[in-house]
Amino acid sequence: MSSLQQTAAPSSVRTFIDLRQFEQDRSQGIPRSAAPGEDLFLGSRRLLDFPDGPVSAGVIALEAGSGAVQSHPADEFIFVSSGTLTLSQAQPGRMLELGPNSSAVIQHGAAFSWSAEGPVSVIFMRYTGSQPDERAIVPIREKAPLAPSNPPSAELLISPAPSCRNHSDHRSGDGQFSCGVWDSTPYHRRAMYYRHYELMYLLAGSVTFVDETGRSATFAQGDLFMVEQHASCSWESREYVAKVFALYRPV
Repeated sequence: MSSLQQTAAPSSVRTFIDLRQFEQDRSQGIPRSAAPGEDLFLGSRRLLDFPDGPVSAGVIALEAGSGAVQSHPADEFIFVSSGTLTLSQAQPGRMLELGPNSSAVIQHGAAFSWSAEGPVSVIFMRYTGSQPDERAIVPIREKAPLAPSNPPSAELLISPAPSCRNHSDHRSGDGQFSCGVWDSTPYHRRAMYYRHYELMYLLAGSVTFVDETGRSATFAQGDLFMVEQHASCSWESREYVAKVFALYRPV
């Protein structure tokens, strides 16, 4: 888990969130129970307290059992934190087993069944502005081939410019929600204003964030965290970093 140097930021301040810490502390967030007739995958959730908008995130808590979703209501990135979740689609006849620390995107309109042999904890990020398209379940490939991508703006960099690469396994039709993998050589930049939400799972390396209040945390390999839209945070990585990401960036 991350190394936080200060306690949680005031609720009015947009900042970074340790999602594994949120998952374990059930006193945090907004619980939501399944409505009558609603599948537990959609209804058994605890939400982060985000402002109204196209992005929500939180934890799905499932006990051993199974269920079915006739049409998923949005594009949703899911990350299995513990347990094993099996997702099956009759059309096109596909089954995906997600164990701990694996992730996928359930596309808007996807019909699927799910099963769990024991308790499963899933961290999710949902983009409600999506539209039905391929209606598939897309695994995030941690070892996907990467292509060069833009480094941080030169005016923000304190260090030499890094070499960055990425690959997107999913991109919404409007281009505002994407999920995939990214890596970079070390770099240090001053605080940047986040126009976007970004969830990150570190596959390698470590990175230190400092927000506008001076609250800081170092996240390392295996950590899962999120930077909120409208946060102002710096970044410092002193080694190679690789991550899975889910990103909402408004056009």
